[in-house]
Amino acid sequence: MSSIAAVRTLARMSRLLERACGDLSLAHYRVLAAVADGDERASHVARRLALGKPTVSASVEALCKRGLLVREDVAHDQRAATLRLTPAGEAVLRGAEDAMTSHLEAVLERTPRSAEVVPALTRMGTGLDRLVAERLAAR
Repeated sequence: MSSIAAVRTLARMSRLLERACGDLSLAHYRVLAAVADGDERASHVARRLALGKPTVSASVEALCKRGLLVREDVAHDQRAATLRLTPAGEAVLRGAEDAMTSHLEAVLERTPRSAEVVPALTRMGTGLDRLVAERLAAR
């Protein structure tokens, strides 16, 4: 499989996953998932997702307005706030992940050698993390 074919497949898969999220955009899903994984500050979310702070701030604001995230002040640092999922945010994230997992499994059922795909995608996530870290270190 060529790299171009792989890119095209990933682009098509991202669209399928986004449709599975219902009214939650993939960008908002990524922010909720990062916060659920322990990134409590918007700057950490931006770094992890390789996004600009204004982009993450807009997503955080929208998610707070929807009641899916809350900002909490950090003691001794008036400029900083931590982010936390609300119970509604946890439910929306869980629902989106359940739906996306179902769509992924439907594709995997039709994929030759499907048992190799999920471990490969997981390893790819590690590669993404390393690339982002290297690019941050180079700045």
